[in-house]
Amino acid sequence: MENPRITNGGFEENTMAILDSSGIKEARDIHDDRLSFLEAVRFASLASESPFAPSWRMFDAIFQILRDSKSLELAMVSYQLLNELDQRYPRVYFTCSDKPKSTSGRAGELVVVKEAWSPFIVGPEASHAEAVAAGKSLDYLFDSSRFSALVEDMALAVNKTDFQLAMKSVEYMLLFQYLVNVLEADFLPRQTLYKETSKWVLFRESILNMLLGSRKLNFKTLVRDCMSIMYRRCHHHIAKNVQDLRFVKDSCDKEAHISNVSLAIALSELEKGTCVAVQKLMTLIMELDLIRKEADLQGLTTRVDGFRVPMLEIILDELTYNKDYISPFLMVFSEPKWKLEIILQYFSKYTTKSSVRTRRSNETSYDATLESVLSFFSTATSTKNIVKKISSEVAKLLLAHAFQACLSLQHCSRHNAYSTERIGGTLSQISNKLVSAFQSLRKYDEDLEMTAFEKEALFAAATILSHRS
Repeated sequence: MENPRITNGGFEENTMAILDSSGIKEARDIHDDRLSFLEAVRFASLASESPFAPSWRMFDAIFQILRDSKSLELAMVSYQLLNELDQRYPRVYFTCSDKPKSTSGRAGELVVVKEAWSPFIVGPEASHAEAVAAGKSLDYLFDSSRFSALVEDMALAVNKTDFQLAMKSVEYMLLFQYLVNVLEADFLPRQTLYKETSKWVLFRESILNMLLGSRKLNFKTLVRDCMSIMYRRCHHHIAKNVQDLRFVKDSCDKEAHISNVSLAIALSELEKGTCVAVQKLMTLIMELDLIRKEADLQGLTTRVDGFRVPMLEIILDELTYNKDYISPFLMVFSEPKWKLEIILQYFSKYTTKSSVRTRRSNETSYDATLESVLSFFSTATSTKNIVKKISSEVAKLLLAHAFQACLSLQHCSRHNAYSTERIGGTLSQISNKLVSAFQSLRKYDEDLEMTAFEKEALFAAATILSHRS
């Protein structure tokens, strides 16, 4: 893949001059100048016949506009432009290989453009000093503490109906979604190459690993804030947002009225996108934790890599001590591989004997399968033992979500190996055992009521059995 990063110095100076607000007092004029700047960059770098990458300063200026947009239009335009530029001029990518893929094993060599602008400032302090010495401003970039503060702010900004606070929420959510896109774009090529080479250094140098490895970041707090966003913010309703912001004090002003309604609708859509981004971040971290564990077992990590409690363990602790969070969290968290893993590990806390593990021990509870978990409900005695620990309501909820994840994995080719290993049986066998498990729970608790979601899972299992009988 070609990655042209030739910049035009003259164009940079002329375009950056658009943002010069000297002598401009009207906010509308500054707003229009920023839009003109964004459009000029879009044309030169994406739409012209001979496009070239924006300079470091231009990238940074676009990011500053996103961070301090003060209007829905500027926030959306700058967010979209940053994402489009990152797709056109990636920081991490594979070069085209001269050899056929069948003989070389992969598409090409991994290239990391270290001099490229990035919204993150991570890594050695020496590199930061070099950037400042080169005249690059780091004031708007995100280190670990700023990133965790952003997630915390989003977790706290729930049910805000004041117009200015709502606009700030828009900026928070778009910022977060963009930052997660950057983390993903840096992570996925490394993951592709790691599957072929098993080189831990690929991830040691990843933005995500350096971000999470900083002492400035309280990782447990970050995980809790991510979970809070998912099971609180993600259950808002569009109608409520529109109604709340439609009748603000200055709604008599027609322009303000239209702006408020547009903002309310945007908030509802952005909340959905933010939940997707939070799930993406959590999934990336759990994938990193899994790779880190493999590297630990192979003796590839050192003290330099530090130590961090895996995200999965923190999630399990939160769901164990706050059982009311299980339902809303699982209703929103839809990534099938890790959703099933969370449920299997939750059951394992109550169905397997605890063991002492060292840092590089390979004895984990990862050997649980959905088939083996369902087998725990095969007799009245084992069902009673489990229900005493987690309650019949939690048990049936977890089983229904596990079955949903199982069905999703059946249609996900990239998880074929995982599906075979972690499901542990055919779809007919799993369906049959799910029906039996629900029957056992009903016998134990005759007053047990089924939610609509649980009824759908049971109906799907019964349908599968009827078609294959």
